[in-house]
Amino acid sequence: MRAKLRAVSEIEKVFSAEGALAAVVPEFRARAGQVEMALSIQRTIQNQKAIVAEAGTGTGKTFAYLVPALLSGGKVIISTGTKTLQDQLFDRDIPTVRAALKAPVSVALLKGRANYVCHHHLENTLAEGRLPTREDTRYLQLIASFTRRTQSGDRADLAEVPENAGVWPHVTSTRDNCLGSNCEHHDKCFVMRARKQALDADVVVVNHHLFFADVALRDEGVSELLPACNTVIFDEAHQLPDTASLFFGESVSTSQLLDLARDSRIEGIAGAKDFAALPDAALALEKAARDLRLSRAEESGRLTHKDITGDSDFTGALDNACAKLSALFVMLESQAERSEGLEHCRVRAQALAQTIARWREGKDDSFVRWLELFGHSLQLHATPLSIADIFRKQVTETSRAWVFTSATLSVNGDFKHYCGELGLEDAQTASWASPFDFQNQALLYAPKGLPNPNTREYTAAVVTAALPVLVASGGRAFLLFTSLRAMREACERVRDEFKTRGLEYPVLLQGEGSRSELLERFRKLGNAVLVASQSFWEGVDVRGDALSLVVIDRLPFSPPDDPVLAARIDKMNREGRNAFMEYQVPQAVITLKQGAGRLIRDESDRGVLMICDPRLVDKPYGKRIWRSLPPMKRTRELAEVEAFFAHALQAQSVPALSGA
Repeated sequence: MRAKLRAVSEIEKVFSAEGALAAVVPEFRARAGQVEMALSIQRTIQNQKAIVAEAGTGTGKTFAYLVPALLSGGKVIISTGTKTLQDQLFDRDIPTVRAALKAPVSVALLKGRANYVCHHHLENTLAEGRLPTREDTRYLQLIASFTRRTQSGDRADLAEVPENAGVWPHVTSTRDNCLGSNCEHHDKCFVMRARKQALDADVVVVNHHLFFADVALRDEGVSELLPACNTVIFDEAHQLPDTASLFFGESVSTSQLLDLARDSRIEGIAGAKDFAALPDAALALEKAARDLRLSRAEESGRLTHKDITGDSDFTGALDNACAKLSALFVMLESQAERSEGLEHCRVRAQALAQTIARWREGKDDSFVRWLELFGHSLQLHATPLSIADIFRKQVTETSRAWVFTSATLSVNGDFKHYCGELGLEDAQTASWASPFDFQNQALLYAPKGLPNPNTREYTAAVVTAALPVLVASGGRAFLLFTSLRAMREACERVRDEFKTRGLEYPVLLQGEGSRSELLERFRKLGNAVLVASQSFWEGVDVRGDALSLVVIDRLPFSPPDDPVLAARIDKMNREGRNAFMEYQVPQAVITLKQGAGRLIRDESDRGVLMICDPRLVDKPYGKRIWRSLPPMKRTRELAEVEAFFAHALQAQSVPALSGA
């Protein structure tokens, strides 16, 4: 008991106004919620339990989990939502806390294998000398030179080759085409080196996709990391249900078939030059895979298995792809003894054929089968209707602490939906409100007179309603849309209206540059309007006057024709439950809270959140939704919005008093 009391005292001291963090973090402020959260996480680590911890914007959740984690003395895995957040933790947050605590902990950053150059595939690509463009050929030489001098092999360290360059898939490995311990370059493999560093480190930073890919596939080394791990922390934990659903299911794509065809051809050149039938079979599979994608005319989208059951073009193309895959397997089987690469291709061909066969048979009714279309590929998915039992087993099968944290996990303080999705019914739940003064810093505006969101004229009406608010705010706005179609239409209308009215606010559109480039331009311009969709609903931090208005076109309900959502809704309704209120509304609330969270990012920020969807006011569930948002003042009057901005602009022009 005394040890625990001393630890609690230590936590409080670290976060005090004169504590270790204040000594190294400029403008550090002691926050009661941050201390309470840190103490709760410390108890969770000590007792090896699970906690679902919601922390409003400004609570300081990152330090609140890092301090007890680094003081715990055990091995910690921290999983984040994106590689960008991984880098922020590894490069900035953990070094800051480690320095403050003077904690002698070692830290490793572990990324997916596609982030590291593969010696085997680089060597084969150099030997084949066959790349789509001259630019890729030039990049290949840069990568070869980089590989000779780098210690990490991390492609992020080679800025001269763009992240989206077409050469990267040719010189990195995937789970499918990695030779593992049979590779002749195994001893100097960059992936293996990164794994070893992660195994030896006290703290390992990964991202959700890597974590779940590793847990599901037992391939990337987390199967080795987890047994030795005392604590797992998920930051941005609201993303876990979708990520886990993806990885606890099963997928196969035309891209995998194309990769197999390419690798079989390359391995054939290296190990079976005299066997001409192999490259012929590989080319036949390549054509069949491309024909399979072309069998559906849609540019993109998601289709249920029922949608394609009667489609003879698709069925015939899938039959043909399976036949060509089987023929390639026979060729590979006859040559597999000639090299490790050919044997590995044989194993891959067999695994892909089995996965496609399981998808076609669809014997397990606890999975929903569906099809996803992209510009150049097609994926067959089998996704579990529920991941609760699967994930619960991960949490309960061994003794360790599990921390799930985000700013958006509850619906008006109720964690039932989130915990139910992940099977965390026995976890402790806690919520700490944002320390920001939302009553005075922010205004929630629901305009009057907008049509039903499902009508054709809705997006035009949203732009019309937003224009006077954009004038009042002086630009400085995010316009967030729930679909790409609405986003593009709105951007065109905003640009036309600005031109007609002589308004000179710069208009930026998602896709006209990378997310980081657009955000940098937005911040520098100071009066821009950024029109965006899902990519900018979360993980975006613009502090200060540059962002003073966030407009959301409609409540972010997932499309009811989404195959997985539709199957889950059908299952719940057949069980006599209300899927809309139990599942769809809570999901929309969590997503909406993420979008709304872009507005107030600092104690001095002021702004308006404009939600255009009339259902927020007109429908009985609307009250449940807006009550889950931060406690802003609410209005339906444009005049109040204009007065709010006039007051805010006046306050900005008044110089601060000396010593304030």
